[in-house]
Amino acid sequence: MVAKEVTILCKTGLESKMAAKLIQKASEYESNIWIQKDERKANAKSLLGLLSLGISPGDTITIITDGRDEETALNELEAFAKNGMTD
Repeated sequence: MVAKEVTILCKTGLESKMAAKLIQKASEYESNIWIQKDERKANAKSLLGLLSLGISPGDTITIITDGRDEETALNELEAFAKNGMTD
């Protein structure tokens, strides 16, 4: 299991459209992926879970990956978040 903190840079935060993009990206990996904000954690492949975190622009989240491709998933999801959730 590996984890890394990332600041959300997209100007809308993690509302439904950005959450859907994150889910699409996270679903490319075999690993289990969670997003944590403060004390709450949600499956990165679940729209309802991500929306329940209430992630706003500028918030710092922790991406947690666990599985065979955890390092690749973590590095690529970090880059994805740093690019404003665009490829």
